[in-house]
Amino acid sequence: MNLFYTLILCLMGLTVLVAFFRVYRGPHLPDRVMALDFLSNVAIGIIAVYAIANDDPVLLDIALSVALLSFLGSVAFGFFVERFR
Repeated sequence: MNLFYTLILCLMGLTVLVAFFRVYRGPHLPDRVMALDFLSNVAIGIIAVYAIANDDPVLLDIALSVALLSFLGSVAFGFFVERFR
């Protein structure tokens, strides 16, 4: 089972690299913001998998906090686009 968690974390690390490429290369601001939102979702997944692999439920509270901050960031960006467009 430990190999399974390691494989999942490696694949999530690969998705982080792909998302960083989109942040760097994104042609427009919404593309970059969506990539940052995706990065926060992957970070939540990495924290959750790590918490499950190490049987540490305290880390799930941290994942929940990251999810709430990510949601607020997405709402703030939507407000910014709607207000100043």
